[in-house]
Amino acid sequence: MSGWMDHLTIAPIVLPLLAGAVMMLIDERQRTLKAVIGMASALGLLGLAVLALAVADSGADAGAAGVRVYRLGNWPANFGIVLVLDRFAALMLVLTGILGVAALMFSLPRWQKAGAHFHPLFQFQLMGLNGAFLTGDLFNLFVFFEIMLAASYGLALHGSGLARVRAGLHYVAINLSASLLFLIGVSMIYGVSGTLNMADLAGRVAGLAAEDRGLLEAGAAILGLAFLIKAGMWPLGFWLPNTYSTLNPASAAIVSVLSKVGIYAVLRLWLLVFGDGAGASGGFGGTVLLVGGLLTVGFGSIAVLATQNMARLAGAIVLVSSGTLLAAIGAGQMPVTGGALFYLTSSVLAVAGFFLVIELVERGRGVGADVLAVTREAFGEGDDEDAEDGGSGGGAGVAIPATMALLGIGFLSSALLLAGLPPLSGFLAKFAILSPLLAAGPEVAATTWILLAALVLSGLATVVAMTRVGIDAFWASPAAEVPRVRVAEIAPVLLLLSLNLALTIQAGPAMRYMEDTARSLHAPQDYNGAVLSGVQTPAPAAAPVAAKAAGGGR
Repeated sequence: MSGWMDHLTIAPIVLPLLAGAVMMLIDERQRTLKAVIGMASALGLLGLAVLALAVADSGADAGAAGVRVYRLGNWPANFGIVLVLDRFAALMLVLTGILGVAALMFSLPRWQKAGAHFHPLFQFQLMGLNGAFLTGDLFNLFVFFEIMLAASYGLALHGSGLARVRAGLHYVAINLSASLLFLIGVSMIYGVSGTLNMADLAGRVAGLAAEDRGLLEAGAAILGLAFLIKAGMWPLGFWLPNTYSTLNPASAAIVSVLSKVGIYAVLRLWLLVFGDGAGASGGFGGTVLLVGGLLTVGFGSIAVLATQNMARLAGAIVLVSSGTLLAAIGAGQMPVTGGALFYLTSSVLAVAGFFLVIELVERGRGVGADVLAVTREAFGEGDDEDAEDGGSGGGAGVAIPATMALLGIGFLSSALLLAGLPPLSGFLAKFAILSPLLAAGPEVAATTWILLAALVLSGLATVVAMTRVGIDAFWASPAAEVPRVRVAEIAPVLLLLSLNLALTIQAGPAMRYMEDTARSLHAPQDYNGAVLSGVQTPAPAAAPVAAKAAGGGR
């Protein structure tokens, strides 16, 4: 390939960077112009992501197994900045592009006006996300993490209200602490291995001296803590439900994918650096991921049942999805990883759609309607009034407004997807995770049965909680007046739900892509070979520490 296609890998980073920079030069009162630029950028990113997915999947003229490597300045990978596009990165780019378009469209009628600089922050958020998925070294992973988080701080505080400011400040403090852990972990890894390039690091781990291996694993553990805080693993994810519940819906829809950035980093680094070729460090941390994931599912399920607020319910469901993914990754089996990727895709789309539905449903309800509904349920208040209005048949002739019917369908569809009920994509994803684990016959591990029970019970908890809040919202304490919903607000919800329906109908081709992606992650020889083409990896055990520190990386 030649021409602009050579720059396909860096384009998803440059496009939102330029769009955000241009918006910063435009007066804040020119919201229409900013919205046009922002939507054009988001649609362009989605188009680039789909093209990247096709290129990575086909592998035509793209190097080994569809891996495309972009070396800035054409420096060798162990010295310069390198971006890598493979199936996994392309999948995450597409998800980010879809959420970007849906969230931005939803924000146009009202939420873009709730605070200053919404559109530039949104573009820098997309830039940070895309950069984190494409970078091939730990240093630039930190850089893009910070860009992503800095933009998310602004989006978390976008709007007014004491609760939003308080939760936003907690969010900032926690993520700054995670960033400090990130730096400490990266520094320890570099001090031992002499490189920050992930493919180069994977090649050096097996040859580390015994006295250095413990320091490397300690650095990896600290780095993993930073990722797991962002992923929301118990007990590190205590901040997540409250923070997500206070975000405006457009910000929540795009910020919700931040937890999956932590999942992405864990899956990428764990299989690349601590895979089968890592020698004595092979499989390091797998048990922590499995047990931590199961505990997160349990904690999230309890939070799902305990919450009385729909926005907090959505945040608790994010915890359940993160726990499911961490437990599946910790199993360390290629077919299970394929099912986990299918689940990641389904849950990201469903959760984002649910955040948007929540705002539309609650728009016409009074403040504290969720708590009042639970109070009526507990103490039986309001029953006499219902009897006076006609008892069993008084409301039979009341017509359901079309808007409420549409919102009810959106809410019900989200509930079915998030609970993982058949035959939708959420159920297919859980089945794809469990099926390989249960195929072992009489030798099924005890952790497999625990995971099965956790997924079934978390689905049951979601059904109970969604049924309860649905009855409260549409029946026990419906909106005082039919909310005014614009086409630009309902269209993103329908888009996300339709994509999940398409994922259900086209589960075969989608699962084939996920399995190919999982296979390349568990056997990263093609990834390493493409990145390190022409690079000679030194043997770290034979070199003194000072020489190692000066010999590679940054």
